[in-house]
Amino acid sequence: MAVRDPRSAAQRADGATLVCLYAAVALLVPARLVLSGIPMSITPATVCGLGLGLLWFCGHLVTTLNTAKGRNAARTALFLFIVSQLATYGYATMHYLPADELDSADRTIVLMMGASMAGLAACDGIRGLARLELVLKAILGLITVVAAIGILQFLAGIDLTQYLNLPGLQAVTPDDFVLERADLRRPAGTTGHPIEFGVVCAVGMPLAAHYAFTAQARHTSAWRWWVCLALTSCGAMMSLSRSAMLGLALAAIVLLIGWPRKRRIQALVVGTAFVVLMRFLVPGLMGTLYGLFAEIGNDSSITARTDDYAVAAVQIAEHPLLGRGLGTYLPSKYGPLDNQYLGTLVQNGFVGLFALLGVFVVGAYAALRARGTSRNPHVRDLALTLVASLSVLALGAATFDLLAFPMATTLAFLLCGAAGALLRAVRQEHVAAGVDPPTVRVALSRLMPGRGGPE
Repeated sequence: MAVRDPRSAAQRADGATLVCLYAAVALLVPARLVLSGIPMSITPATVCGLGLGLLWFCGHLVTTLNTAKGRNAARTALFLFIVSQLATYGYATMHYLPADELDSADRTIVLMMGASMAGLAACDGIRGLARLELVLKAILGLITVVAAIGILQFLAGIDLTQYLNLPGLQAVTPDDFVLERADLRRPAGTTGHPIEFGVVCAVGMPLAAHYAFTAQARHTSAWRWWVCLALTSCGAMMSLSRSAMLGLALAAIVLLIGWPRKRRIQALVVGTAFVVLMRFLVPGLMGTLYGLFAEIGNDSSITARTDDYAVAAVQIAEHPLLGRGLGTYLPSKYGPLDNQYLGTLVQNGFVGLFALLGVFVVGAYAALRARGTSRNPHVRDLALTLVASLSVLALGAATFDLLAFPMATTLAFLLCGAAGALLRAVRQEHVAAGVDPPTVRVALSRLMPGRGGPE
């Protein structure tokens, strides 16, 4: 493989640059817009993801494009997910399918390939910690923009996404960007639904907290990261979504477990002040959020979710291994399944379910492995941050059909790929320094705060 000067590599377009451009298309182009003039509803992000997948494949055919080679747990998990999707698609299309189900299966396989192959490109195309930082900061900045658009929708009823109707695209859903709950607007930002909007904002919270709390140690300005933290947290709360609130809570628990004691106290003070401030600035918001959980037993949306289990059980019993077929369970035809794990079990069987779980579990493992093997406090904190963001999506998959929403899906695969890129970067640092990586036992002991160097 050609040896490149790190300084020159950081100044030219590379895999990280392409991943940033893909993330921009995926998060900023409104989810309701698809390419016009083709018979299938395909988003621009899907086309970009497929393009990244093609470049990833070509990069592995040669040794001159700086594409990472060698084993990587995150890459394996993403590849197995792709294989599971192709297997269940092939199984379904071997037999007769109604026209509507066949069309949905064709569209779904294309969407899944675009998102998952972008994750592969992130895993092997982001080389080094500096380029990974660029990608994560870009993702955080884009999520902040999405949050700002949603906050404006919530507070003023102004929809900036109407100005993002780009040439060559057409809307497949109405332009009604806001739903209502308890007389409050529920914004969607550029996403397809307020639930997705809230989860996307919750994913950005750990990233913003990481850069805000580490800015002083890195001798950089912190105010912009605090702005990102405020906007993403506000966006998650204003979505009025249980999935978003549960995601924020889980991410906070993960961070508090791994952070040093001093930062835990700081975070609790900041969090308490933020909640109090929101209570006074947005009347009725905190009461509505409290009511989402206090009245959960009487909520019709919860009852509708549990009513789906009987129908799903019949489908699972008929096709346990590979499912009934990717994209063939149409909500309009068979009823909604507001649980991605259940939906995957129905459509992709146990093979697909384990593959989906592998994306979240192995992505978190790669990040924790990087945290355990590194003595760099910033790297260790960044790894914990990736675990927290992935945990938001893993929990969200249990509370809504995550893979039906393109932006949440994009973040799931990109963050898994980023975790793989981080693990590889840490290993390369050990190799460059001539240091043998710690054993698994030593690495696990360093996962706890206060072990393996200062935080």
